[in-house]
Formats: sequence, structure tokens, C-alpha cells
Amino acid sequence: MATQQVSDANFNEFINSEKPVLVDFWAEWCGPCKMLSPVIEEISNEYADKLTVGALDVDSNPRTAQQFGIMSIPTTLVFKNGEVVKQLVGYRPKNDLLAQLADVLS
Repeated sequence: MATQQVSDANFNEFINSEKPVLVDFWAEWCGPCKMLSPVIEEISNEYADKLTVGALDVDSNPRTAQQFGIMSIPTTLVFKNGEVVKQLVGYRPKNDLLAQLADVLS
């Protein structure tokens, strides 16, 4: 399953999932976000059975970004049962990101 676009309107519904949820906070003008996006997409496809993945454009959805105190992007938040369990800031190569997510994916 591909990364789903998330918005202020559907965010709370999106993060309340049976599976852990990863949300990539990004913006069109952000270089590191553009580098991270294909990595997030690969993880979304490879771990679709274990992880729900979404992306939220902070420029179009400032309310949610403000609610979670997103100060720099890309920021990746991981939710379990609607609660933040992990926050990763900045670009990470795929193997590093998977290492950070190992406890969530197991």
C-alpha cells in the first residue's frame, strides 16, 4: 500500500489504527523531505502488513503540525493507539530508519 496523504481533517482518524502508524511531516520546498519521501514510500510498500504510513504537508495542514510541535522538517512521528511513541527529525537513510523502527515493526 502506498503512502497515504493525511490532512488536518482526517488526521485523528488516520492515527487511530490497529497497526502502528508512521506519519511523515514534510513540505514541497524542503530538500531533505524530497530525499526522505522515496525511503518512506519503500518502507510503506515493504511493511504494509505491519505499518500504516501517511504523509502530511505542513504548509497545507498547519493545525496538526502545530498540535504536535513540529519545528523542523522532515519529522517522522510513530503512533500506537493514537499516541506518539517515537519522533525522528531529519533525513535518515533507509537502513537507519528501519533500525529506529525495529521495535515498532517487530
